[in-house]
Amino acid sequence: MPIRQLSETMINQIAAGEVIERPASVVKELVENALDAGARRIEVVTAGGGLSLIRVTDDGGGIAEPELALAVARHCTSKLSDDIHDIRSLGFRGEALPSIGSVARLSIRSRTAAGDSAAEIGIDGGHVSAVRPAAANRGTTVEVRDLFFATPARLKFMKGERAEATAITDVVKRIAVAFPAVRFTLAGSDRSTLELPAVTENDRLARVAQVMGAEFPDNALAIDAEREGVRLTGHVSIPSFTRANALLQYVYVNGRPVRDRLLAGAIRGAYADVLPRDRHAVTALFLELEPALVDVNVHPAKADVRFRDPGLVRGLIVGAIRAALAGAGIRPATTGAAGMMAAFRPGGPAYDHPAQANGHRSYDTAFRASGPVGFDAARSPYRPFEAPRANGFAEAAQAILDTGPLASADARAGHGIVEESLLDTDLGAARAQVHENYIVAQTRDSLVIVDQHAAHERLVYEALKQALHSRPLPSQMLLLPEIVDLPEEDAERLALHGDTLARFGLRLERFGPGAVAVRETPAMLGEVDIGRLVRDLADEIADNDTVDTLKDRLDHIAATMACHGSVRSGRLLKPEEMNALLRQMEATPGSGTCNHGRPTYIELKLADIERLFGRR
Repeated sequence: MPIRQLSETMINQIAAGEVIERPASVVKELVENALDAGARRIEVVTAGGGLSLIRVTDDGGGIAEPELALAVARHCTSKLSDDIHDIRSLGFRGEALPSIGSVARLSIRSRTAAGDSAAEIGIDGGHVSAVRPAAANRGTTVEVRDLFFATPARLKFMKGERAEATAITDVVKRIAVAFPAVRFTLAGSDRSTLELPAVTENDRLARVAQVMGAEFPDNALAIDAEREGVRLTGHVSIPSFTRANALLQYVYVNGRPVRDRLLAGAIRGAYADVLPRDRHAVTALFLELEPALVDVNVHPAKADVRFRDPGLVRGLIVGAIRAALAGAGIRPATTGAAGMMAAFRPGGPAYDHPAQANGHRSYDTAFRASGPVGFDAARSPYRPFEAPRANGFAEAAQAILDTGPLASADARAGHGIVEESLLDTDLGAARAQVHENYIVAQTRDSLVIVDQHAAHERLVYEALKQALHSRPLPSQMLLLPEIVDLPEEDAERLALHGDTLARFGLRLERFGPGAVAVRETPAMLGEVDIGRLVRDLADEIADNDTVDTLKDRLDHIAATMACHGSVRSGRLLKPEEMNALLRQMEATPGSGTCNHGRPTYIELKLADIERLFGRR
């Protein structure tokens, strides 16, 4: 078959296949155009999940009448200078409008601030009409009808109207978070109206609360960090405030909402020790860096980005989030108290945290179980605290277990401290032990219930990690070095990270052009599939320029040791032991959740208790 030039309509339809995947893609492109035009009010109207109608109206700068024909031509844009590496706008490719017009019925009506009247142009399945006069206020209205009528095969891949409408809502919310000073309205016959009033530019958290819910600010930590010209700001949730999916993880690069695997992995890595595997943090993070340091031209949809130094970006995100978690002190999620209130109300649902099934009894089960209530010193079978031993593990870890956070309970309790002063601490003064597992404490204005096993498990785990990573870990020498065959580039990456790997007890060296020789492995790992470990590390270095796979394995062993080495449920504690546990929790980062991500305590404010009894 001879080579021939494709028609302009066919070229636009091919482009539309990449840019316009579904109605939400159209909304994204049109709203971004409005923002690039300086709009302060944007109204989106849809029908039929966006397949029947999408109308976007803005009060931006508008398009001059002589430029309307260029606006619907391919690769015509006002946003890109001569330098493709200096992209400072959301759009820049000049493909969106002609792509939409090639598969739908598109009309654009616009008026500039200096214009005496408006003008309108239309495209019907790729056929452009002449520019004609129109009546309109300052700004632009873009109307898209019968999406994909010119390519009916694409309609078979669309989901139902409700699903498409939901996707449009998500797109508008994600964009709105990055532009708090802009008012957004989303309405139509296929949805309830969503209004996001404008807030001040510096009050981004107020816009985040509009999108993510009013409870997010009370359960969020501020992020503000900078490294080598890359700045990270925003808010992330405390470990006990989570969701079942990652849909509320919003990440922006220079104001552009993105869905990037590197960034998602960094967030997951930062929360690795404090969340269960099936739960996800809530985030609104904003990366700002020079445009030359990031490539947003990876895909026409512009949702993927590539960083010049991905290791720097990942390290900044992980470090900033972990620093915020460590510096936040001990904070319970406000949703825990709400669930507890519901459990106490007659006929209300039992409190249920999604992570409570990780080998621990549920709160509701514990409170309904039979058994002694309160602490009785005369009946207590108290024995001096002896931390269980972890047979066969590294000496450093064993030392931590032998001298666990409660081993010197009497000394830590501080007998000279007046109990009254303990009421001013975060977790208060211990008052009782319920069902041999839950410590009941009192502060000036709240009631605190602590799961003693979950809490002590976190304390032992943090102490183990500190000991294990504060110095090079013990390694075991192999009788014969194990040779692992790898692609040459993977072998080179491993060799470059050799010093870091040696700190974790893994010593290897190059063995020819396409292999490495492993001479020592971490003693804590015991018998290990060396080939699989090395290949996993090589893959991770290729993706993220880190060696966290090895660190995660060691941390997992520390978590297992902590679980078996902590004070167990069913163990009666002396008052001074309970208070010692509370004080240690207050001083330990991340102690609001156990190693499995389940909350270690719940706080119920006095005002909530009074409402339960009708006092308020």
